Amino acid sequence: MKIEQWIDQLVPEIVQNLDKCGECPVGVNTDRRLNLAGRQAVEKVLDDLISILFPGCHGFAPLPEGCLKETIAAQLKSVALTLKEQIQRAFQYQCLVDHGQDCAQCGQCDEKAEDAVCHLMRTLPELQRILRLDIQAAYEGDPAAKSTMEVVMSYPGLYAVAVHRIAHELYKKNVPLIPRIMSEHAHSLTGIDIHPGAQIGEGFFIDHGTGVVIGETCVIGKYVKLYQGVTLGALSFEKDEFGRPIKGIKRHPNVGDHVVIYAGATILGGNTTIGDHSEIGGNVWLTHSVPPNSKVYNTQPKPLIRPGCGPRSKRVDGEGGNPTASLSDSSS
Repeated sequence: MKIEQWIDQLVPEIVQNLDKCGECPVGVNTDRRLNLAGRQAVEKVLDDLISILFPGCHGFAPLPEGCLKETIAAQLKSVALTLKEQIQRAFQYQCLVDHGQDCAQCGQCDEKAEDAVCHLMRTLPELQRILRLDIQAAYEGDPAAKSTMEVVMSYPGLYAVAVHRIAHELYKKNVPLIPRIMSEHAHSLTGIDIHPGAQIGEGFFIDHGTGVVIGETCVIGKYVKLYQGVTLGALSFEKDEFGRPIKGIKRHPNVGDHVVIYAGATILGGNTTIGDHSEIGGNVWLTHSVPPNSKVYNTQPKPLIRPGCGPRSKRVDGEGGNPTASLSDSSS
């Protein structure tokens, strides 16, 4: 049987399975059902917002100086109208999920979308101010940074934080889906996973960044620095009578001002607070609070060092210096 014939037989079965999903199908988005903006459409709006915050830095070419105001004004109007439509559809979807009804019965989705977009647009100047402090913190906190423009154009930590600050404003207005799509887009590009619900103060710097996880109910103070592999996560999940995790409760730690958390540290729990001006060392595991000005480190391990004299060489024991069989001997 030819490929075309197989496809002709498969398509009706696939469509039939989609029809079994009902009025609110999982993983099906059509114009007559959910009518949501696609993920790439949301990502395009996000890229446009980033280009407004950093004109000419994340595109293909610098902007003409003589028409900077006109260019930004046109971008803002386009983004605002497109984003409002996307948010309105997201609210309509949430109405269907929560109440089994479309927005024609509640009549509030358009109003909530307008309010959310206006809120975001009003906050853009403040986001610019905070991001300038984030950029300066990265430049001053990384001896490898040669300029603030290098931070803006190449640092994954700054990109992830900029996306988060946009997504967080929409999260505060209870916009469904879109903030999470934005944050997961940044996650996929940078390896930095920041839930849009996290509250993060100004002057925030993530150095290197890969593997950083910041949970939804985290509260992070001003001028905090994280290194790669840091997890600010949940210790455990309270569950309802059906064994499902309860949503909307405090699950993630608080981090005070001027805190440094080194690579691989894991800090868990909604009751865990890291006091101001504290340092958390690499690979530390914390599930309880520490007071301000604390320094928390693991005991230094004692490595075994063997001389590099060939595959049959002897190694020196880290404690007594006694020669022992090499690893190649023991494995043969």
